[in-house]
Amino acid sequence: MKGFFTGIETALLGMVLLRVISGLIELSAAGLMLKFNSIEKAVAINAILAIVGPLVLITTMTIGLIGLADKLSASKLILIGLGVTLILIGIKR
Repeated sequence: MKGFFTGIETALLGMVLLRVISGLIELSAAGLMLKFNSIEKAVAINAILAIVGPLVLITTMTIGLIGLADKLSASKLILIGLGVTLILIGIKR
């Protein structure tokens, strides 16, 4: 198993791990919605997921940008950061 991870960058592995955890949270939430069998509780669970999603997006993008920091110029990193900010603004409105 150690040989499998030797060729993978650390930042990429962190991003993948966060996305897997996020997927497990989503699947767990769906299971809880089915278990409770209540629209009110399903809406509450969905509201919690609305917080988790953007946090995962921001965290994975931050890890990715840190991983790319030595490969991109400062102006490109700023443009990428502004793009992510605009995405988050667009989601909120």
